[in-house]
Amino acid sequence: MYAVIETGSRQYRVAPGDTITVERLKAEAGTPITIDRVLLVSNEGKVSIGQPMVDKAAVVADVVEHKRGPKVVTFKMRRREGYHKTIGHRQELTVLKIKEINA
Repeated sequence: MYAVIETGSRQYRVAPGDTITVERLKAEAGTPITIDRVLLVSNEGKVSIGQPMVDKAAVVADVVEHKRGPKVVTFKMRRREGYHKTIGHRQELTVLKIKEINA
């Protein structure tokens, strides 16, 4: 059994027991969270495709931890003008462990 969910404007294929990293969610570490934006559910060969979401489907996951992603460095420069600028960014992330898929 697997499902395709949407969170943070991205889609993820998940199955029970999977661990995924998504954009930061407002939930405490160690608490369960329910994701109701389910786009597709496949259960033993039966596929349910939502238009746009599957009715009465939800994915239950545990929030494992909050962390920050790798540093992304952006370098801006204009040649022959003596202008250069370095900018860094680290994305806030949440690690989820999928417990079950309710369809």
